Amino acid sequence: MLTGVPLSELALLAAAIIAGGIVTGILAGLFGIGGGAIIVPVLYEVFRAIGVPEEVRIQLCIGTSLAIIVPTTIRSYQAHRATGIEVEGIVRLWWLPALIGVGLGSALAVVAPPALFKVAFVVVATIIAAKLLFGRADWRLGDDLPPGLPGRALGFVVGLVSALMGVSGGSISNMILTLYGKTIHQAVATSAGLGVPITIAGTLGYMLAGLPQQSLMPPLTIGFVSLIGVALMAPVSSFTATYGARLAHWMPKRRLEIVFGIFLLLVSVRFLASFV
Repeated sequence: MLTGVPLSELALLAAAIIAGGIVTGILAGLFGIGGGAIIVPVLYEVFRAIGVPEEVRIQLCIGTSLAIIVPTTIRSYQAHRATGIEVEGIVRLWWLPALIGVGLGSALAVVAPPALFKVAFVVVATIIAAKLLFGRADWRLGDDLPPGLPGRALGFVVGLVSALMGVSGGSISNMILTLYGKTIHQAVATSAGLGVPITIAGTLGYMLAGLPQQSLMPPLTIGFVSLIGVALMAPVSSFTATYGARLAHWMPKRRLEIVFGIFLLLVSVRFLASFV
């Protein structure tokens, strides 16, 4: 699949992945996300350039993104946990239903068309961005998460969205937690913790989901996970995550929300453009 690709072009693509890893790590720490919302678009262009077929390209991007952000989410959570900011019990409440959601999303990667994953990316990112940019501080669904099954169902939604978008779940869980009375800083720290089991389970799920289509993949892949992408981007993004986490606790709340909202809108525009 790499036959005919000039070494100079491959070097530029590798440099783009590394640069994306730097930005990814900072965003992960800053917003409590794994950085998948930037990894997926970057990898989409990389895999397009080397000729990965359209029918498996976005799934390969998502699976690789989840694998890349495993160490990033771990480091991000460790950095946030050191500050002492976390919503008690939310990770315990959500981790199991979130994993069930991840499992469903991984299964859809076997049978669903590529457009499903792009549409999920655009719709969810736009909703979250609109809430961050135009929402008011008094917007509330409640003072605390609903008890019992409804509260756990929110964790399922976080896991499903994560598996469809190739993210650690921070984007959607941040929105949910702030709507239920948590501050953006509390939400970011908690989202970082939930991202650890989500990304590990998602990586394994996408590895298995892509095995039937292994013949369509570029070299050095396992299912829908590119080992080359992981090797190049994961160390860089993991290293820079701690700097983003420090910046998050220095930034004023409203500025953090605005920056996050604009970032998500830019991601949505990128994927809308891919339909043209």
